[in-house]
Amino acid sequence: MTLSNGRHYLAIPGPSVMPDEVLAAMHQPAPNIYEGDIVTLMEGVTRDLKTIAGTTGQVALYGANGHGVWEASLANVAAPGDMVLVLSNGRFGMGWAEMAQGLGIETRILDCGMSAASDPARLEEALRADGDKRIKAVLVCHVDTSSGVLNDVAGLRTAMDAAGHPALLMVDCIASFACDRYEMDAWGADVTLAGSQKGLMTPPGMAMVWFNDRAAEVARGVKTSRYWDWTDRGNPEFPYQYFGGTTLTHHMFGLRKALDMIKAEGREAIWARHDTLANSYWAAIDAFGAGGSMRLNVPDRAHRSRAITSVALPNGQGERLRLWCSENLGVTLGIGLGRTPPHDYFRIGHMGHINAHMALGVVGVLEAGMLSLGIAHGKGATSAAAEVIASATRPLSQAAE
Repeated sequence: MTLSNGRHYLAIPGPSVMPDEVLAAMHQPAPNIYEGDIVTLMEGVTRDLKTIAGTTGQVALYGANGHGVWEASLANVAAPGDMVLVLSNGRFGMGWAEMAQGLGIETRILDCGMSAASDPARLEEALRADGDKRIKAVLVCHVDTSSGVLNDVAGLRTAMDAAGHPALLMVDCIASFACDRYEMDAWGADVTLAGSQKGLMTPPGMAMVWFNDRAAEVARGVKTSRYWDWTDRGNPEFPYQYFGGTTLTHHMFGLRKALDMIKAEGREAIWARHDTLANSYWAAIDAFGAGGSMRLNVPDRAHRSRAITSVALPNGQGERLRLWCSENLGVTLGIGLGRTPPHDYFRIGHMGHINAHMALGVVGVLEAGMLSLGIAHGKGATSAAAEVIASATRPLSQAAE
C-alpha cells in the first residue's frame, strides 16, 4: 500500500514550491514584446529585484539557470589569463571554480570543507600573499546548495578590506535569495547572482546578476562576450535589451506575481519565517539524533542556511529514508549532492512558498519512515519542532488584546 496519493510535496532545495497565484499569472496569451504593459512590467520587476537584494546598483536579467549566470558574471569581469579566488563549501563552490577554469581564467581555490563556513582569516592571508594584485575577484556562495553552509559575506568583505586588496567580491545567492538575510550594499558585495526557481518561487529558466559601480568599471575593460555583456541589460534603452533578445514573457508574468507576494509579506517577515521554520527542522533533527545516528551537517548554528538543511544518516540509511518518504508518503527530499558517500546524506529544502504545517508534515514523514525502516532515532522530534513554531507566534488571546 502507498499513502502518497494526493499532491506530492517536492521538498528539495529547488525548484521550490510554486504558488498557485504564480502559476495562474503565467496562464495567459503571449503579449506584444515591443511596447505596452510588458515594458512597464519589466521596469517594476527590475526595481523590486534591486530592493530585495538591498542594492542601488544595476541588475541584468538572463534566460539561464544558475550555471548560466556563473558564466555571465565571470565573462563581465575576467578574461582568459586573469585570476580569481574561489572560497568553496561544497559542490556549487567547486562548480563555479570549474566554470572559471573552463573560461581560461586562472583559478585558486580555498576549500573550506562541506560543514564549515569560509574563514575570513584565511581569505585575508591569501589576498596579502597576492603581492602583484593579480586576483580580480573573490567568488563565494552565500549558501552552497549541496551543503547548506551559510557564509558571512560582511566578514569576508572586512577581511578583503584589511588586506587592502582591490578584488571584487562576487556572491552566489542562488540558494539563499529571499530566504536568508542578505544586504548587498551594506555587506560590501560587488556582484550578486540569483535564479528564479528558489526563493523567488518561479519556474527555472531565468536568472539575474546585480552589479555595482566598481564592478561596472571593471567590466568596461573586459570584452569576452557579447551575449553575456551586462551593460545594456542593466541600463536598457530599448525593451529587447533587458534579455538581449526576446523577453521571457511568461517567466516575467510569474515573477511579477511572486514579487507582489514578497512585497506584501515584507523582507524582514520573510527572513523571520524562514528562520523559524529552519529552527524547527534543526530541533527535530537534534531530537532524532539523540536516540540514533542522524545529525545536522553544519554543527555551528550561525553557519546554517535558513533555506536548506543537509542531514547525515550513515550506512546508506539516508538514501533508504529518502526513497521511502517519496515512494510511500509523497514527500521528495534532496539527494546527497556532492557527498561521499552520497547515500549517507539527504537535504531538506525549506525555501520560498512554505509554511509551518509543511515543515511539521515533513518531520512526521521522517519519523514514520524511520519507524517503518527500523532506523534508530530519538523521540519527541515533532514536539520539539512544534515548540519552536509555537514560541515564534503569539497566541490568539494575546493578539486580541
